[in-house]
Amino acid sequence: MAKQHWKPGNMLYPVPAVMVSCQRQGEKPNIITVAWAGTVCSDPAMVSVSIQKKRYSYGIIRDSGEFVVNLTTKKLAKATDYCGVRSGRDVDKFAETGLTPCPSQAVGCPGIAQSPVNIECRVTEVKNLGSHDLFLAQVVGVSVDETLLDASGRLRLSRSGLMVYSHGNYFEVGQQIGSFGYSVKKKKKQKKKSTLSHK
Repeated sequence: MAKQHWKPGNMLYPVPAVMVSCQRQGEKPNIITVAWAGTVCSDPAMVSVSIQKKRYSYGIIRDSGEFVVNLTTKKLAKATDYCGVRSGRDVDKFAETGLTPCPSQAVGCPGIAQSPVNIECRVTEVKNLGSHDLFLAQVVGVSVDETLLDASGRLRLSRSGLMVYSHGNYFEVGQQIGSFGYSVKKKKKQKKKSTLSHK
């Protein structure tokens, strides 16, 4: 298979397109769309978001030390894009998109009611990396849409139409092709049907 060799660049795609909500005390809440977000630790639960210093939300998150990561869906695609190309310095993004702020349990800034999952975060460290600063944060609360829970209470996030971002485009997450560990699971032996006839 022939391949071209390109200069170094950010090619880890697709990535989640999340809306990060934030707020300074006494000011209106804001939303920034972030494609560079990820899980960094499971115990304690931690995430990261990378934000340019010039972005309006950068200062809010740096000052408050809190934010909420809101997962996005196909239905939220237009609002997600809008929050990535308009600045909170100029517009009220909640008002302009019709999104609804919902109270958080552990942080002072709201989540987004229309998001299937709201991940409340408290900043633990800010790393200056160049074009972006990396905010490392501990997850201090999670809210999930009850309509996505099955009868046993398990979250079925695939029902929400989750969205990802790749090279300037948004995509709905597609068909499931496997589950964790499926490559090594042993197939269950089918029970042999009895051929004995009953008298």
